[in-house]
Amino acid sequence: MSKDMKYLVLENYIGGKFVPCSKLMDSFDPSTGEIYCKVPDSGPEEVDAAVRAANEAFPDWSAKSPEERAKVLNKLADLIEARLEEFAQAESKDQGKTITFARNVDIPRSAYNFRFFASSVLHHTTDCSQMDHMGCLNYTVRCPVGVAGLISPWNLPLYLLTWKIAPAVATGNTVVAKPSEMTSVTAWMMCQLLEEAGFPPGVVNIVFGTGPRAGDALVSHPDVPLISFTGSTATARLITERSAPHCKKLSLELGGKNPAIIFADADMDQSISTTVRSSFSNQGEICLCTSRIFVERSVYPEFLTRFVEAVRRWKTGVPSDPSNDNGALISKEHLQKVKGYVALALAEGAQVHCGEGVDNLTLPQHNADGYFMLPTVISGVKDSSALMQEEIFGPVTCVTPFDEEGEVISRANGVRYGLSATVWSRDVGRVHRVARKLQAGLVWTNCWLVRDLNLPFGGMKNSGIGREGGKDSYHFFTEVKVIAIKH
Repeated sequence: MSKDMKYLVLENYIGGKFVPCSKLMDSFDPSTGEIYCKVPDSGPEEVDAAVRAANEAFPDWSAKSPEERAKVLNKLADLIEARLEEFAQAESKDQGKTITFARNVDIPRSAYNFRFFASSVLHHTTDCSQMDHMGCLNYTVRCPVGVAGLISPWNLPLYLLTWKIAPAVATGNTVVAKPSEMTSVTAWMMCQLLEEAGFPPGVVNIVFGTGPRAGDALVSHPDVPLISFTGSTATARLITERSAPHCKKLSLELGGKNPAIIFADADMDQSISTTVRSSFSNQGEICLCTSRIFVERSVYPEFLTRFVEAVRRWKTGVPSDPSNDNGALISKEHLQKVKGYVALALAEGAQVHCGEGVDNLTLPQHNADGYFMLPTVISGVKDSSALMQEEIFGPVTCVTPFDEEGEVISRANGVRYGLSATVWSRDVGRVHRVARKLQAGLVWTNCWLVRDLNLPFGGMKNSGIGREGGKDSYHFFTEVKVIAIKH
């Protein structure tokens, strides 16, 4: 572990070796606001070196059997699990999330991503078609694409990085990945395990840096035929433009403005406790978080009162305290942006029931400059407001009444996003009916964030292009070829 005075200094991982970078940038501990880490500020030169290493490793890695590759993925999962606490502590410090969330969600899921795709890749079948009248047999084969460019976000750093690396390498591709420059530490830690897991040099390369420099060089590189990106819709537009001249395959998992619809016959206790979780888990920094809550008018007063009471019990504080539900937001800039939406709500005449500007948050002196914000509930917001239209990506949710089923479906669909939605009702017919009409890639009814990784993950409209999951990731990270044989 290299140290620069008191700072942890990260290095790129290219061709199976750690490579120092001449340019470094600061990375902050969100819970204190202090610099604690130096991250490479890579550019075209570093990306090109990584792509060359990945290209050189591709012939041998792609020639291995799925079973051989699966063995390496499972070994890496073992190594991550053996260091779960070390990874969880690092993820919590780097991202600001609670140690509890990192321990229970981020790191276990990161290891499981490798296990899942190690298994999944062994069970796909291809198609065959007989044309006896022509004396022909047609069948399909699937081949790895080449070097996969992977760009992952800062909210679930290792979780979403491994969600991309695992299917890419399981299917025989090699990888150049760029994690967010704000949350690079766990990716760097994972690199220290790759050789022991059995990855040959160049199969997995990690280049640290910003989107405008490292990210741009990766998505526009002529020898990277495939890009998988999770992040903002605005960045996705740039990626689409920069990759277009090269006709790259794109998978884009973008933002959400996810509604929860609570009908009068819903289980009130369950809907309140789950909607608190769906609104504020991971500081509200999950693309699937609820940010618009529509409540049938007859139960609206009761729901709002009880919901605000429950939100006030959702503890925000130092991430290292296991009793806290929320930690710090990712950066000072992001904190200011999220708080700006609350100021806008007040300017528009909305009511803030709890959280920002209403309740006081007491923090230890050491954390006084951290990027903390209390979970905030707002009512009286118009559907046309930026609070109901834009992805806030923080601990803010808006509650509003509705009268009729058709009306709430129309309002829920009245945004440019379409990632996920939740519906709360005991009426089975209604649940199916409403789910079909909602413009969302995932609809949860009477629950939230229940995921079968075999099934497609992704959104409609501005929430993305393509899907991820067992079969979908297999299809994305391979090219299909039809072979016709006349006999």
